[in-house]
Amino acid sequence: MPFRESFFGAVRVPLAWAAMVVVVAGIVGAVMLLFGDGRVSRSAGGYAPARASFEAGAAPVGSVLSAPVRWSGGAVAYVKGYFFAVSENRRLRAEIIDLNAWRDEALALKNLNNRYEALLGLRSEPPVAMVSARAIFESRGPFKNAKLLDVGSAKSVRVGNPVIDEHGLVGRVTGVAAGTSRMVQLTDVASRIPVLIARTDARALLTGDGSDNPRLDFVRGSDSIQLGDRILTSGDGGGLPRGIPVGIAAKGIDGSWRVKLFSDRGAIDYVRVLLFQDFGQLADQNALNAPPLSSLRTAPPPTPAQAAAIQDVATRRAAAAQA
Repeated sequence: MPFRESFFGAVRVPLAWAAMVVVVAGIVGAVMLLFGDGRVSRSAGGYAPARASFEAGAAPVGSVLSAPVRWSGGAVAYVKGYFFAVSENRRLRAEIIDLNAWRDEALALKNLNNRYEALLGLRSEPPVAMVSARAIFESRGPFKNAKLLDVGSAKSVRVGNPVIDEHGLVGRVTGVAAGTSRMVQLTDVASRIPVLIARTDARALLTGDGSDNPRLDFVRGSDSIQLGDRILTSGDGGGLPRGIPVGIAAKGIDGSWRVKLFSDRGAIDYVRVLLFQDFGQLADQNALNAPPLSSLRTAPPPTPAQAAAIQDVATRRAAAAQA
């Protein structure tokens, strides 16, 4: 029997067997093509049941035969993902850095917007005209605490105008130019503000001494102030409106009464200047001239009988005086 070399090297198989294997494989392939041809209708011909049976039996076999292909594809994807993980990690790190920068910028803009809204929402009672400003320069030392604002006389700012932020009183304007003004803070040694204790309505003088907590001087009454009392502007002297929040009463190390300022809760970058001159601007002139005062000014003229009676009384008084 003739032999031929097989694909396995030194192993030799009979030539007839090899031909038989090839013929059987061809027959199997032809049968699979015949029954697996989907273009032919299942109802056409008499081999439709045989085709259905063949497909039912070939489905598990096809799944088993295709498993290595699926596994190899998954393995390739895994290896590819492993080798490209470094570059992907670098790309994600760069994206995180960019997103962090955007996040920081968004948070800064959000905080700034919140401060703008708080400033725009400020209202005084009674209403006083205000102008917004930004601190463009700061002068700080052991005794001097002042800021330069970017508004001036062109916006009707005057010396003595109070300056507030979203928390409370910050200071007063001490110098004005056309486009700038100088504000002395409450902590400056030159600052003197008349205040009151909200709980007892007792008066005091808030005196700056260069520290972060100004001192309360000339407090009226022995028990008129306690820890935690709210300190407001009193309006005494007409230099400031009454009721602007200033701070909270606290005891200093030296035993003196001091004030924890509300304005220390944040950076003093954006403020509003109250265009306050005196209490006369807060009065409604039309209301002052309203009845009954207005009726006194426009009283009707007396009747002839009333005029005669008035003249008679005046004559009698004159005669009595001469006698």
